Amino acid sequence: MIRSFTKSFFPLIACLWVASFSQAAAASAVAELLKKPADWFATAEARTIAQNILSYQTEVGAWPKNTDTVKRPYRGAKKDLKPTFDNGATMDELRFLARSYQATKNAEYLKAFQKGLDYIFIAQYPNGGWPQYYPLSTQYHRHITFNDGTMVRVMEFLREVSRDPVYAFLPADVRKKAATAFDKGVACILRCQIRIDGKLTVWCAQHDEVTLAPATARSYELPSLSGSESVGITRLLMSLEKPSAEVIAAVEAAVAWFEKSAQRGIRIETITDPKAPGGKDKVVVKDPKARPLWARFYDLKTQQPLFCDRDGIPKIAYAAIGHERRNGYSWYGNWAQSLLEKDYPKWEKEVSRR
Repeated sequence: MIRSFTKSFFPLIACLWVASFSQAAAASAVAELLKKPADWFATAEARTIAQNILSYQTEVGAWPKNTDTVKRPYRGAKKDLKPTFDNGATMDELRFLARSYQATKNAEYLKAFQKGLDYIFIAQYPNGGWPQYYPLSTQYHRHITFNDGTMVRVMEFLREVSRDPVYAFLPADVRKKAATAFDKGVACILRCQIRIDGKLTVWCAQHDEVTLAPATARSYELPSLSGSESVGITRLLMSLEKPSAEVIAAVEAAVAWFEKSAQRGIRIETITDPKAPGGKDKVVVKDPKARPLWARFYDLKTQQPLFCDRDGIPKIAYAAIGHERRNGYSWYGNWAQSLLEKDYPKWEKEVSRR
């Protein structure tokens, strides 16, 4: 059935901290270059950039996060670089090397690409999930990480490797291995979907790598239902060409949860407050014309929005947390809006047609 969804205007104000800007810039530096035509990757400029990217590849094959791997070469010790999938790291560097090898047949690019791809294979848990860091951390980074789209990005890359012409240089068994790893990731996602009172809902931003239960990350990121990360997971399931009955049920349940969990009649506004640090503060304002929002986190029992300071104590009101976390984190967003208004209706028609 096509589900109804309220449409009205809301000027979203994103809650970003300074690190987010450097993170976005670092991630987009390589991503922008991937838009270049194929012959550009054989140019002197592209070769220089490829060498810069190679200089940041860690000893185990991946790249560090929040790092511009394009502008200049790395001059430090390789052991000081921390390999990760977090914040957009590794995937675009591998895409760049694949394009570069395709254009130049430089064996150095191929070797580095294969090393990075092997890193992805090795880092995958037997249950199909991926941690945020590998080698494994003793802290929350070891959890299966959906936070900030981490696992979804890894899976999208593996799907490209398994079938896109850019990766035709790989042996057939390697491409099949990538497809198998992707399928295991889908199975993991389905197993991680949280069931409350017998009903499927959505996902936590991270799940325990053994039990698959919702898990804690940073002190203010508690086990919860994610109104943000779950959108990317749902879209990935919707992108499957031949969805199984289990996948269809997972999508339907997630969409129903998004519709039920939308926060209507409010918006987030930045106000002038001479008493607040920096003279500004963020507050929830009632606005019947506002577009629905979704909270970043929802309580696993009440399924109502929850908020938290660095002390790890959950609060039920945005205003109840301190200025630092209230203004330094994305607690609300319109994350599911396009999914409900555009993506899901289109997907539903496609599934019905099949």
